[in-house]
Amino acid sequence: MSRTRNHQVVVLVLEGAKPLDVGIPAQVFSNRPTMPYEVQVCGPAPGLVAGGDGLSYHVASGLEAFEQADTIFVPGYRNPADTDPPAVVVDALKRAHARGTRLAAISTGAFTLAETGLLDGRRATTHWHYTRVLRQRYPRVQVDENVLFVDEGSVLTSAGAASGIDLCLHLVRRDHGVGLSNEVARRLVAAPYRSGGQAQYLPRTVPEPMGDVFADTREWALRHLAEPLTLETLARNARVSTRTFSRRFVEDTGYTPMQWVLRARVDLARELLERTDLTVEQIAHRVGLGTAANLRLHFHRILGTSPTEYRHTFSSAAG
Repeated sequence: MSRTRNHQVVVLVLEGAKPLDVGIPAQVFSNRPTMPYEVQVCGPAPGLVAGGDGLSYHVASGLEAFEQADTIFVPGYRNPADTDPPAVVVDALKRAHARGTRLAAISTGAFTLAETGLLDGRRATTHWHYTRVLRQRYPRVQVDENVLFVDEGSVLTSAGAASGIDLCLHLVRRDHGVGLSNEVARRLVAAPYRSGGQAQYLPRTVPEPMGDVFADTREWALRHLAEPLTLETLARNARVSTRTFSRRFVEDTGYTPMQWVLRARVDLARELLERTDLTVEQIAHRVGLGTAANLRLHFHRILGTSPTEYRHTFSSAAG
């Protein structure tokens, strides 16, 4: 699988654009030797775009940047319930999608994608504060308020700003495998994997704070995946009861502790498949799954493919 050019990412800045939402894709896909991406920021037209939170953006390109884009991000912006995106932007996004360009929205950028009609009949999300308004304005969109992001193939949406990082890392994983995604997460000092199905923060279900001790336990577990890890072992490391540990762990990650451990083991197996010549049996032992048969079973259940097929796909992409 050879690459003739880097994947072209365009970040569209609309009036009222939120600084963090603009910065996340620009930072994740930043132009650097280790990244097979190039980023360009544009607006409806070249020049000054008034942003949110007292900031403005000076963009060198207008919508002509879409012509070479492989992925277009629409960051969130202020007052989406009272602001219609420019018709020229909506038309340009529809034409880009028809050419095969992938479209992704962060937070309230989902309102612009919904205006194109491309979310009709599809699942989508946005910041929890605006899910009801999105559902009312675009009743054909299947709005899901309880997820971090939704991947509908060529059209993706995410919740509040921080979930934009999860969406971007998901796309890096989807494009080039877990190895590169983990590298980017380390560079950003971000969690390498949070499920898109994890619940958003909602006022009616405020989770108890996990505290640093839980983060330390997760880091400890990642360093000891080859060893037997039980709920009792993890709770003992965190110095809380198994019941407390389980409850708070689910609230923070969206997974039970043992589901998280299993996925962490599969993710480590993915990276070893991409970056080493170890056999499937050797990898199974290194990640704590014991046998090649056990690794194949869980790998297929979680990823829908075999370790061998995964290695063939992503070791080529990484090379």
